Amino acid sequence: MSYSICLQYSENSEFNNLLQSINFEEINKIFILSQTEINFDNPKISNVTSNSIYSSEFYKKLISEIDSDYLFIILDENIEFGQNCFKRFLNVAKDTSSGIVYSDYLVKEESAITKHPVIDYQVGSIRDDFDFGKLLLIDVNELKKAVNEFSNDFSFASLYDVRLKISQSKSVTRIPEFLYTISKSDNRKSGQKIFDYVDPKNREVQIEMETAATYHLKKVDAYLTSDFTTMNFDKDSFQLEASVIIPVKNRVKTIKDAVTSALNQKVNFSFNVIVVDNFSNDGTTELLEDLARKNNNLVHLIPGRKDLLIGGCWNEAVNSDHCGKFAVQLDSDDMYFDENTLSKIINKFYEENCAMVIGTYQMTNFDLQEIPPGIVDHKEWTFENGKNNALRINGLGAPRAFYTPILREIQLPNTSYGEDYAVSLKICRDYKIGRIYDPVYVCRRWEGNTDSNLNVEQTNRNNLYKDRIRTIEIIARQNKNAANV
Repeated sequence: MSYSICLQYSENSEFNNLLQSINFEEINKIFILSQTEINFDNPKISNVTSNSIYSSEFYKKLISEIDSDYLFIILDENIEFGQNCFKRFLNVAKDTSSGIVYSDYLVKEESAITKHPVIDYQVGSIRDDFDFGKLLLIDVNELKKAVNEFSNDFSFASLYDVRLKISQSKSVTRIPEFLYTISKSDNRKSGQKIFDYVDPKNREVQIEMETAATYHLKKVDAYLTSDFTTMNFDKDSFQLEASVIIPVKNRVKTIKDAVTSALNQKVNFSFNVIVVDNFSNDGTTELLEDLARKNNNLVHLIPGRKDLLIGGCWNEAVNSDHCGKFAVQLDSDDMYFDENTLSKIINKFYEENCAMVIGTYQMTNFDLQEIPPGIVDHKEWTFENGKNNALRINGLGAPRAFYTPILREIQLPNTSYGEDYAVSLKICRDYKIGRIYDPVYVCRRWEGNTDSNLNVEQTNRNNLYKDRIRTIEIIARQNKNAANV
């Protein structure tokens, strides 16, 4: 099995160390990407001029030169290869006939080395931030097929496009072994990294990623057109027009702010606030009991069972007789932007005849001072393609609001991560989602947030679950399309 390597040039000492660590006798060629022409005094090194290893231009030039069976793509110069790293990758690729192979890896930070497992690839692993690590092995024949199918000149999305195309016909295989080591360079907490994709400065990147993902969904027969089931809001009767639903467990520091911001809404319809208190033991229960005594439209609901997570608490509220026609989300850490939030959300249901409404939120610290990325409007959601692009991204925004009969029919998964994403994907399969692009919600980040600083195992569990949700949804959409043929 012959193989080549490609990597991006830099003037750092780490790049030279990387080159010196490669056994030139075993490889066909090393392709080094640089923005300008560089003369390497080695017949096994080929210079490929391009702006980025993620650009279409680079891969088009690459496949015109490469003649090996496999290609290793190195995405970080701060890499040390483990014992038999390349050979292990190649053997697995051959044994499984995989189009792409990747592995777990180690992370070196100062004098400490920690394990960084990644997760298995599946049908629903189509998000563009899937963690393959920093070393990929690609079947060159599959790479050439993918590049020859390029229909767009991407500056950022070509590697993403390549792996989606390859996954349509070949397996993408993870080796659950720590085959190389990376020196850590991104020291941000997980709670900061998760918002990279909604940063306004990344908008051009997001448009390219959406184009690649949409093409993929069409190829696998999971693409949906912008047809929607018409809503009939008079079909069911409710005593109240709306309910603000707040699941809570041990948030004595923030729950009063959340409840107060909901109770202070100015509307011309009837509403209540349902707080589902999941057996708090930090003083939250007593605080809510006091607030409920002073406010007739605050319902302090304690579940009859103790196996509920956030999704289960939502179901308790939605299925109760207290719930109004529309169920509107408010997390126990957060607040509504102003006293008009609830009115804007309910009006949007009627204006757009939609089954769900998603708002725009402002990121702040605990003291309500804006923090990056600031206003998060999720403009990657569009009327024409939102339901398809929703499968590529990790969230749809906040606050989320639902037409209660539909939510009662679907029910949220009893989880504390991704429960809202799962139900949103299912709703947008058939129904229209309305969007509010002005800030109506304040998302407060503080040390007590459940996702403020997750370790790699927790992050992997969350990502694996959302990928599974996407897998289920893609299969459902394929079945829906097949039934309509």
